[in-house]
Amino acid sequence: MKFIPLLKPLLVIVITFGFTIFFVLLSKPTTTTNPSSTKSNTMASRSFVLWLHGLGDSGPANEPIKSLFTSPQFKNTKWSFPSAPSNPVTCNYGAVMSSWFDIHEIPVTASSPNDESGLLKAVKNVHAMIDKEIDAGTNPNNVFICGFSQGGALTLASVLLYPKTLGGGAVFSGWVPFNSSMLEKQTPEAKKVIV
Repeated sequence: MKFIPLLKPLLVIVITFGFTIFFVLLSKPTTTTNPSSTKSNTMASRSFVLWLHGLGDSGPANEPIKSLFTSPQFKNTKWSFPSAPSNPVTCNYGAVMSSWFDIHEIPVTASSPNDESGLLKAVKNVHAMIDKEIDAGTNPNNVFICGFSQGGALTLASVLLYPKTLGGGAVFSGWVPFNSSMLEKQTPEAKKVIV
């Protein structure tokens, strides 16, 4: 009976990583139509996973996640674990910590105030990371954004507001960090993305 309190966190971890594996394997890499360029084909068939951490965490602290993806399907996967900038966080009494945008209260509810300007600034930064990878030759259909907690909320906004169709997005323990008016900015291409 001493192990029962450990079952719930263990189950959450197993489900989280199981869905991540399923999610990334769900989409087969798309290759370019120009077989004359080996580098171009390699880049276009490569997948890219951008992992966004939660409030107060860091990118490097999340890097061990990629060690769970050792199957051959991941041999051409590039991983990126950026760290959020340090900002004062209202829900933590203004304490400065790594935060993609401000959170006014925890738990976050549908009626919680949203930091829309901070969220859009963070989305712009995520889009710049995605654009850099696509400009390097990775097919947008092979780009996946994943995030935990606050990083999951940012993942949802970033994927839904990106102007191209991405491979997909996976949100773990996140929330919807915006009101419905934000969806008016969504492009038809973004509506095709699996989240």
